[in-house]
Amino acid sequence: MTILDAQLQFTGYPATTGIAVPGTNYDLPTTGAQNSSNIIDLHMLGIPKLAAGQGARDIGVGDDPAMKLLIQVVTAMVGGTSLIVALQGAPDDGTGNPGAWTTWWASAAVVTANLTQGARLYDMDMPRPPPGVGVPRFLQLSYTAAGTFTGGAIGAWIVLDRMDQMYNGTNNAVLGAYPPGIVVAN
Repeated sequence: MTILDAQLQFTGYPATTGIAVPGTNYDLPTTGAQNSSNIIDLHMLGIPKLAAGQGARDIGVGDDPAMKLLIQVVTAMVGGTSLIVALQGAPDDGTGNPGAWTTWWASAAVVTANLTQGARLYDMDMPRPPPGVGVPRFLQLSYTAAGTFTGGAIGAWIVLDRMDQMYNGTNNAVLGAYPPGIVVAN
């Protein structure tokens, strides 16, 4: 089971209630580059800011369990050609707002045929900042759509644990065990 936390959610809940409602209020990247509807602020409340206005928690690579990214197609994408998802981080600009965004990691282009309901786009542990990039205070996702998507939705979170079971399909949407025809000797 995966536990979803509204404070670690890039997309997927209405800001007024903070309650995830399946099928509503998720991001639909339409065309070109768009950012996730939420920015995760890693500011440590009650702890004095560090030099250069940082004061952010380090949630990067750690021991088990490491924080993980879960980016999933909630409603099948319609139209468009492909989609790329990128994780970005930014320091505090000194005023409590994000400074310049740096892309930490980007997925391969996922074609529309593989953007079916349940498809997972980004199953990986939370990465370290790239060389020369400090620990960020802010995190966001950037979606780059080729073509124009006219329907569909994506939900995205940082989670402590996620259901990482083998898939029975080529689009990472149907969880299962081994595909038909494989026999495992006891």
